[in-house]
Amino acid sequence: MRIDKNNYYLDIAESVSERGTCLRRNFGAIIVNNDEIVSTGYVGAPRGRRNCCDLKFCLREKMNIPRGERYELCRSVHAEQNAIISAKRKDMLDGTLYLVGKDYNSGEYVENARPCALCKRMIINAGLKQVIIRNNKKDYTIIDVNDFIENDESLEGVKGY
Repeated sequence: MRIDKNNYYLDIAESVSERGTCLRRNFGAIIVNNDEIVSTGYVGAPRGRRNCCDLKFCLREKMNIPRGERYELCRSVHAEQNAIISAKRKDMLDGTLYLVGKDYNSGEYVENARPCALCKRMIINAGLKQVIIRNNKKDYTIIDVNDFIENDESLEGVKGY
């Protein structure tokens, strides 16, 4: 049976996530516009810097920092960020970002995965229209980027996701 288009793109994002270098969670993102893949991105240290998987430790893990908090201590650039900085804004306008995250240790899909606060801001400014996040192999959540604008958690000091 032929899979639907969203799961097709999510499968590609999942493959991209396999390049991730995080010792906690690896995400893969692809940006699609007009049924064409514009760019891809995965979690990893900036070019030229050593990755956590090479260093064999994660500072945030060592400090027991909860998911969604204190990203300034993270060595990595997020998958969404890498996909956005690899594309021209005009190619992303009204496009869709597909996102898949898996736990490093268990290989399970990240439960209730969402872009972090900084990624949300970048997604808004990139001009993307929606974000589609894999919940399991067949199910996904569709988020209208306007929700990121209208529900500004930074005004309320909400941490995590």
